[in-house]
Amino acid sequence: MFNFTDREKTNEAIQTEQKGLTYNTETLENLINKDTDQDGVLDWEERLWGTDGTKKDTDNDGIPDNLAIEKLKTEQGESSLSNEENQNTENLTETDKFSRELFSTIATLSQNGEIDQATIDKLSSSLAEQIKNPTIQKIFLLSDLKIIKDDPKTIEQAVKNYDDGLNNIYKKHPTNRTVMEVLQDFIIDENNVNIAALEELDPINMQVKGIMDDLVKMSVPQSIASLHLDVINGLERLYENINNIKLFETDVVVALGAISQYQTNTDLLEKVATNLTNTIKQKLSN
Repeated sequence: MFNFTDREKTNEAIQTEQKGLTYNTETLENLINKDTDQDGVLDWEERLWGTDGTKKDTDNDGIPDNLAIEKLKTEQGESSLSNEENQNTENLTETDKFSRELFSTIATLSQNGEIDQATIDKLSSSLAEQIKNPTIQKIFLLSDLKIIKDDPKTIEQAVKNYDDGLNNIYKKHPTNRTVMEVLQDFIIDENNVNIAALEELDPINMQVKGIMDDLVKMSVPQSIASLHLDVINGLERLYENINNIKLFETDVVVALGAISQYQTNTDLLEKVATNLTNTIKQKLSN
């Protein structure tokens, strides 16, 4: 029914995971320890101080960022960040929030002399779980659907019309690539990515959105409305998932979390779609 993943490319999927697409503790630790411009200040801390993690001297004033940040720490004190955290948080990206939470936690643990490898591992796992389970932005309800009341005399024809409608929708929104194939092009190696490859996600997401919109508009027999709704919400989850992957440049935490959750969301969608397909077959065979 759906072609958002390619079951014949299991080996590719495994290789992709080995390249770091799974967002586990190890990947999180790599993110925490990343210093893109190698100036001695980690990327997440540069975000806190408003400097560019890809440039050693963000404002080109002749003072390297590491020295500028040390000066800021001395002048303002690290506690000033705690006050700033309570202000202007509405426009923060998840990466900004992650950086602030991480900084605050590590600073507190350091002051208490509680930083050790076990603590870092526990912190990494906790933050990884938080990132991997984002809140779904939109959930469809049965009230959003056009539900046809079941009539024993016409139910078989209603289900057949519904099945034909599904097939027409899927034919209407074809795609030539899968998300996993795009991610294969996106991940060059453990340290390098091809951002331009993410543009290939646009037609895939247009397909997902198109199918979802048409499913919401179509008439649905009452007896299979709940299964129909499960498919729509599965598509919505996938749609948000793909959109979040595209945020890699501006919100890397969200993007990495989305990459790690893509296969899980695809499996869930395939499961509910299979349930719907089996129910349709059963009703048409009665």
